[in-house]
Amino acid sequence: MTIVAPFELAETVEAAHDAAEAIELDFTSDEAVICPREAMARPPLYPGMRNNIAATQVVETGEPDQAFAAADIIVEANYAHPRLFPAPLEGRATLAEWDSSSGRLDIHVSSQTPHRFRQDVARALRIEAEHVTVVAPDVGGAFGGKASICAEDIAVCYAARHLGRPVKWIAQRSEDFLGTAQGRGAYAQGAMALTSQGRILGLRAELTFPLGWWVPYSGLVPVWNASRILPGAYDIPALSLNARAVMTNNPPIGIYRGAGRPEAALLLEVLTDKAARALGIEPRELRRRNLRASSSLPSALPSGALLDSGDYHAALDRAGTLTGQPSSKRKNRGNTLLGTGIGFFIEPCGQGWESARLSLEEDGRIVLATGSTAQGQGRETAFAQLAAEAIGCNEDDVEVRHGDTARTPEGIGALASRSTAIGGSAVLKCAERFSAHVQEAAAGFLNCLPEEISIGPDGVRDRGNPANALLWSELAGRTPAPICAETEYSVDHEAWSYGCCIADVEIDAETGKLEVTRLVFCDDSGRPVNPMLIDGQIHGGIAQGLGEACLEQVVQDDQGQLLTGSLMDYALPRADDMPELITAKLHTPSLFNALGARGVGEAGTIGTQPAILNAVRDALQDYPVEDLNMPLTSEKLWHILAKGPAAVSGSPAKARQ
Repeated sequence: MTIVAPFELAETVEAAHDAAEAIELDFTSDEAVICPREAMARPPLYPGMRNNIAATQVVETGEPDQAFAAADIIVEANYAHPRLFPAPLEGRATLAEWDSSSGRLDIHVSSQTPHRFRQDVARALRIEAEHVTVVAPDVGGAFGGKASICAEDIAVCYAARHLGRPVKWIAQRSEDFLGTAQGRGAYAQGAMALTSQGRILGLRAELTFPLGWWVPYSGLVPVWNASRILPGAYDIPALSLNARAVMTNNPPIGIYRGAGRPEAALLLEVLTDKAARALGIEPRELRRRNLRASSSLPSALPSGALLDSGDYHAALDRAGTLTGQPSSKRKNRGNTLLGTGIGFFIEPCGQGWESARLSLEEDGRIVLATGSTAQGQGRETAFAQLAAEAIGCNEDDVEVRHGDTARTPEGIGALASRSTAIGGSAVLKCAERFSAHVQEAAAGFLNCLPEEISIGPDGVRDRGNPANALLWSELAGRTPAPICAETEYSVDHEAWSYGCCIADVEIDAETGKLEVTRLVFCDDSGRPVNPMLIDGQIHGGIAQGLGEACLEQVVQDDQGQLLTGSLMDYALPRADDMPELITAKLHTPSLFNALGARGVGEAGTIGTQPAILNAVRDALQDYPVEDLNMPLTSEKLWHILAKGPAAVSGSPAKARQ
């Protein structure tokens, strides 16, 4: 992007709109290249880029050719994910102020990664990062759409510095639809080879991901995640995978909630259900025969990723048990097709490091500053609870600070379901170090050994003489400097959560209207910190998964013109679209972080779609349909139903279902 000075900015929104209307553009339109599959056959969008492929990932293990040659049956799948809009409650916004006397730039921005944002702005404007402060307050949700710096952010910061005045930009919803990084949009082809007894011998997968006209910071993460996850929770001896990320010239694809995990799960689960139907084996039973045994975990995937501990069979069985309970919404009405589907999933929960700092302030408050951020997850509550439990103080006495680069240690932010597993572990280790510093300081004032100091809600005391004690405020008043501990915690391996979703659906045979009547969801989140917040994350993820399965899709015409540019055109799930939810938890501590936690933020967006898709396919088992593409609108289903039931015939060996 090139900004030419001098330039002027509007004083009001109305003036900005008038100025935009007065602009006359003279430009040459490039041919719209929207579909990544088509893009590979088009001339390069960027010089030197062969077939518009920006990145490839190839994984092969075992003997795939031999596995498929030895198979009694082979099933295939071919589907496309819709493009999705992150749709946060509040769009993106940036406010920048330049102080020429100090050479400082202060920025308030809706970002999931304020410390990274600071580095990116400093690099773009060629100033020292120490001269930039970024504050990311309550930002109204993110879902991956606020993970990377955008052109508007740079323009606002540049203008504030150039003009020496505060500059603010707030995206209208229509601007967010046009400019914010979107999600999904991948195409997948796959084949699964099995014995007549339901043992999976091999898997072939070809994944094609769009990138858009520019690549956000984490734009390649979806293709990387999908590639390294396969073959998921199943013990499949042979795998051949080819994944590509392809440049197109529509809006960019970013790390929309799930980021490659749903794409891998959907392919596996669609193929598994097709195999179950072809073999006449109950879908849960087929999965049970092929899931990795708990005794084999931890174990390495073909990509080299190391799966965490767990009990996949327990999650499958627990979800199956809950489906035996009567549904409060499901009614076996006439002219209604009923279906049930399963989606099993695994979820990598973030890599790298995170930071935490604890300090005892002069007034006796304990302040926890974290490099993690929050966009509505309730992280302040969870981290205060975690720190208080580790220290021994009251939760209300812990003040949590996040999202302000001037008041928090350098950190990564909220991405990839990593914040509790890694950020929470940083808080835990920091609390242990802080407690040791408190004991050491208190021992000097109470004339005892540090190990004889007991820390409690009110302060510290000598275990041998409880009357010999100090309140937190008294201890803070006696120390010449705040008692402080800081930790940068990193993990060698990421935690992996896993779970099972089972969906019940009803389809009106006359109109094609689909209703998801019940979802049973069982997942393993490791050590729980706050069960209520876990439920909130699971429910929110399920809502987004249901949105992709049934309602949501960014639509562009052949020329790339956006047709779903407002919430009047882009269908988000509403409260009355939500089914009856039955959730269950497993709590197997992760081996790969100090807290023992696993992520839950993306679980609902991974297991829900395959469960609903398989349930709809189950309901339509007598109709002539092979692969179904989301969203499963009433129009799509009506066209299938209008053709009438298909003749039922046997499935010979080697047949492709």
